[in-house]
Amino acid sequence: MTDRTRVIFGNEMAQKTVKKAEKTKQKFIKKFGDDSATKYTFALQENEVLAPLNTKVLTFGEGAAFNPKNVLIGNIRMGFGHYRISMAMASCARALGWEPVWLDLNSFEGSACTGIIAHQNDLYSMGSRLSQKSKLFNRLYWEPLNSEGFRQLTYNAADQASAEAMANLLRGLPKDLPYVATHVWPAQAAIHAGFRRVVNAIPDNWPMALHLAEGSIHTVQTRSAWLGYKALRGMDKSRTLKPMPEGSIRCVGHYVDHELLRDLEGDTARRVARLTEGKPVRYLLTVGGAGAQQGLFIDIIRTLLPEIEAGRAALFINVGDHANVFEGLKAALPALAEATVFRDRYADARAFAETALTGEASGITVFCHSDIFAAVYITNLLMRASDVLVTKPSELAFYPIPKLFIQHVGGHEVWGAVHSAEVGDGTYEVAPGRETRDMLALLQSEKEILLAMNEQILRNQAEGLYDGAYEVIRLATGQNRYYVPVRRRGES
Repeated sequence: MTDRTRVIFGNEMAQKTVKKAEKTKQKFIKKFGDDSATKYTFALQENEVLAPLNTKVLTFGEGAAFNPKNVLIGNIRMGFGHYRISMAMASCARALGWEPVWLDLNSFEGSACTGIIAHQNDLYSMGSRLSQKSKLFNRLYWEPLNSEGFRQLTYNAADQASAEAMANLLRGLPKDLPYVATHVWPAQAAIHAGFRRVVNAIPDNWPMALHLAEGSIHTVQTRSAWLGYKALRGMDKSRTLKPMPEGSIRCVGHYVDHELLRDLEGDTARRVARLTEGKPVRYLLTVGGAGAQQGLFIDIIRTLLPEIEAGRAALFINVGDHANVFEGLKAALPALAEATVFRDRYADARAFAETALTGEASGITVFCHSDIFAAVYITNLLMRASDVLVTKPSELAFYPIPKLFIQHVGGHEVWGAVHSAEVGDGTYEVAPGRETRDMLALLQSEKEILLAMNEQILRNQAEGLYDGAYEVIRLATGQNRYYVPVRRRGES
């Protein structure tokens, strides 16, 4: 057991916490095996979705050749959020002249690391879906776990112990390569494996000890998250904790892809033109990686149908890799039988998104891809051509497009909507039912709301608010030792 479990940022953990953490680690080793003596070898593969980002995927195999321009993007498939943030990191790394390597620790079947992560991912996905079906489960277990359970320093101690069992997967990789993690487990595993330049990009706006990976540089997207993490706020209410040391956490701004920023002014101008010219308002409805909230989606689509049929609205629906969700939507809404559907047709879907940038849009268009990369990235492509993103306040809360926030899944997500409403590029979180329907009607009838959001997006852009992914890459590659909190675009 390493000192990262016994002492966290100078805060000593109780012996019972350490023993429990060790017990959890041994349970995982017993269930998924001890591969600490295994020497893994790797290959680099091309990927259709990631190819435009000059990014290759690391897999088991032979012949992986690394060079000093590589940046490792450590992530896991847990929902869609961590993949989406990783895509933003890869995009900005490419834009800054680096060659990203995609490292999904949940994709190496047969390793202890993937076994441990896949097991916990399955439990989280099941909990997310159940929380939307059972109000009692959500109120008594899921909400407290996501807002307070994951917040406790004891939770981080257990994760640090488990990460020791994951680390061997990474030991054969070059330790001096810049390493960006978009989930805490890849960050912790990299530190235990001996990587020397690790940035831990924290996704949420609610400070939780779950996201701590001591030994890395932590980054957050908001000022409030920075102070909450710095003070380790609420992470052990029984005592006064020592804070995170100077330089261990940086506020960098929102994690957004270069492709969404390089012509944000033009995309925003096109949104404003559609609104002022009375064109159909384009809504982009996204299904999360856990496939929850189907009933809420049905209500939203049903509410929009009269506006769509009258030519006053258009709807893009990305069900991701959840074909079963699409079947459920069709069963409840016969009108979807008339929708245009892109099912596992990524090249065609990409062409549609590109044409929609300057072309017309009407009716309902559905996107369903079994490939996880396409399932995630088609939302990014469609964002540029959409007027309103309808989403739970997860990682998408930080993207530069007007947003309608529907009910969260997990209490930690609440603060994403709070932040977006404060910076002016999204609504507050609306409750299911009448409040959601009322907000949809308001967005349709009161164009002033969307015009104001677009105006604020340009202000935020000028202040560098959406430049967080660039800053993360600069930190990882040693190009930016000290982050300047407010930087006007174009300044060095």
